Amino acid sequence: MAARQPVLGAEAMTGQRSIRLLLADVDGTLVTHDKVLTAAAQAAVRELHDAGIAFAVTSGRPPRGMAMLIAPLTIRTPIAGFNGGVFANPDLSMIECHALDPATAAETVALILDQGLDVWVYTEDEWLIRDPNAPHVARETATVKFDAKVVPSFTGAHFAHTVKVVGVSNDLDLVADCEKVAQRTLGGRASAARSQPYYLDVTHPLANKGTVATTLSKLLDVPPAQIATIGDMPNDLLMFRKSGFSIAMGNASDEVKAQASVTTDSNENDGFAKAIRKFVLATAGA
Repeated sequence: MAARQPVLGAEAMTGQRSIRLLLADVDGTLVTHDKVLTAAAQAAVRELHDAGIAFAVTSGRPPRGMAMLIAPLTIRTPIAGFNGGVFANPDLSMIECHALDPATAAETVALILDQGLDVWVYTEDEWLIRDPNAPHVARETATVKFDAKVVPSFTGAHFAHTVKVVGVSNDLDLVADCEKVAQRTLGGRASAARSQPYYLDVTHPLANKGTVATTLSKLLDVPPAQIATIGDMPNDLLMFRKSGFSIAMGNASDEVKAQASVTTDSNENDGFAKAIRKFVLATAGA
């Protein structure tokens, strides 16, 4: 386990306007369990804009699965979908894409199935599944606001354009175990991390939230030390380590909380909005 980052108070971080960008995870962080973007969250982001602090989002979702956030949050920064597998402009035009090597994509699908999980494949513009009645398909459809394409099997044509492979199971221990197997087996050929307790996301090695933070640092000309990050899952730890200040949600695991600078309330109790006001805006301009 990495050492916990130094805990810096709001005054130390914002009294001299040292935070210039807040990078937020979406599910479990920005939205509630029921995928609701609360009025408090919207208001807090408006206050960030008013303070001259940029706001960006990253998620395991595809970019168009975050389209419903763009107008309510007046997002002006690149959107990092698929944990950084695809960067898109706010109009959803593509900036860059990191697809998996086709052989690695095929091996990943076989590995996940062998471990007893269901598997989904995302290309740049499609979500492919084998069974529309499988666990979490209906919930994911409601979340991303578009339908999956049902295929009898995944083929070489699909693997040629795979951006993300997802292992899915309601057996949370099985998902955690599969994460370890994937990391050990795939090594440096892919990034494997849980985006939810029931989802294992496998992407290009450069498609992880740590790379999201460093890429946005370059695109927006903001030093990593002036980036704050907020999230709730193990795949958020990489962006925590690449930012100057990190905030764990109250609904995060102890592992995630231990590696953040501070912890806020849960996503069911407006922890996102509270974090912005307590740690980012509390003394801005003082």
